[in-house]
Amino acid sequence: MTAESSGTVTAPLLERSKVSARQQDSFQVLEFLLGKEHFAIDLFDVREVVEYTTITKLPNTLPYMKGIIDLRGEITTIIDLKERLHIPREEDRSDESGRFIVLDEKLTGAKTGILVDDVLAVSTFEKGDVDAASTAGAGDDAAILGIIKKRAKDKENTVNELVIWIDIRETLSHIKKRV
Repeated sequence: MTAESSGTVTAPLLERSKVSARQQDSFQVLEFLLGKEHFAIDLFDVREVVEYTTITKLPNTLPYMKGIIDLRGEITTIIDLKERLHIPREEDRSDESGRFIVLDEKLTGAKTGILVDDVLAVSTFEKGDVDAASTAGAGDDAAILGIIKKRAKDKENTVNELVIWIDIRETLSHIKKRV
């Protein structure tokens, strides 16, 4: 009779259960910049990241509705996330230096992308890296899921970069009715 069939758990099985528990406690995000601020959204809400292309402006739309683009034959609405979140524009940075994060269509019911200044990385974090209490000053803004404390090397020291983790679904929820 082996250890496994007798009901005792062997070390490899124990290790696999620890890994599974850890995977459940971790999540992946796409990190990006809006101005000087560092943001992240759930990776599963992202379809792709594309380079900036010419935007056709639409008349009589909300200020943060940048317009539309032709993305490989599909009309895609572009939302200026900086404008939507009321983040001031930097005078020395043009939209043309930005990128589009194309979102999963299930979020808004239409092909939609968000304009960001730069896309930094896909990262995996643990739930323990998120501080939800620090978003208390955001009031009723359910779009902020928390602040991720990202450990980074700065010369010889380890420092925490703060990444604002937003719920893009909540941020764009009212758009679904308009698009």
